Amino acid sequence: MESGWSAGAVAEAAGVSVATVYKWWRRHREEGVEGLADRSSRPHSSPRRLSPELEAKVLRTRQELRWGPHRLGAFLGLPQSTCSKVLSRNHFPRLAWLDRPTGQLVRRYEMKSPGDLGHMDVKKLARIPDGGGHFVHGRKGRPRRDYEKGIRIGYGFVHSLLDDHSRVAYSEVLDDERAPTVGQFFRRALASFAAHSVHFKAVMTDNAWAYRNGNDYHQALAEIGAKAVFIPPYTPRINGKVERFNRTLLEEWAYRAYTSEHERTALFKDWLHLYNFHRNHTAVGAPPISRLNNVCGNYTKRGGELGGLPTLPVRGEAS
Repeated sequence: MESGWSAGAVAEAAGVSVATVYKWWRRHREEGVEGLADRSSRPHSSPRRLSPELEAKVLRTRQELRWGPHRLGAFLGLPQSTCSKVLSRNHFPRLAWLDRPTGQLVRRYEMKSPGDLGHMDVKKLARIPDGGGHFVHGRKGRPRRDYEKGIRIGYGFVHSLLDDHSRVAYSEVLDDERAPTVGQFFRRALASFAAHSVHFKAVMTDNAWAYRNGNDYHQALAEIGAKAVFIPPYTPRINGKVERFNRTLLEEWAYRAYTSEHERTALFKDWLHLYNFHRNHTAVGAPPISRLNNVCGNYTKRGGELGGLPTLPVRGEAS
């Protein structure tokens, strides 16, 4: 414009509208270079904005009841979108980011490299009787005569060690959670991770006796020079990555229409391979193994077609 170009020519050269050219030219004439800085898009006045008293009531109700915008709107007689905007402009975190009992913001973290931290835990599962449980027979369960015979089904114990950075997991279904069993499992898990060049510097667990006082477990830690990290009592969320893995295996493997415990256990190895090598992990954005080595598509195929993967029975359908 200073060189004598027309507004239309400048607009065509800059790829903007003529109105945009005049807007910025006017600001430059009136305010100089300072007038070219970005400005807030907030309106000068908002006559329909919620009153300070009602906004404070929304915030106070959220703090006391820890409800989201939908329930706040229904309780206070306000639109859900209004409650959402109030919470957003006052920098209230999403409920999914909070620890519900305390209302404190959950700190999420991820180690920078594989092996920086491992998470270990045990999930106790009731065994499936021969012939199937309620997923096969319905909620009424098996015939009462089976229980009158004194059949004791017992429990299985899923031991898991998970790498914090990659989320790659090593798991086994074992008969108990005693200290010798934990120590032997831990050594096998370390060998499996070592095959992928993952060597742990620290391992986080809860305060179970086998972890606190198990000689085999602590001896294995000492051999690799790793540190034992224990979470504070009654705070499983701190060991949340392996707790979330436990939930995943319950949803995708454990709770299916199996007809026996042997059938379920036999499929666990295949499901674990699916989890590590094929299944997309939402926190990673790819299968966990992709963070350990670049396999160039050897373990995943496009279009959702995965060859050789286990077919798990679904609810209400015997395998």
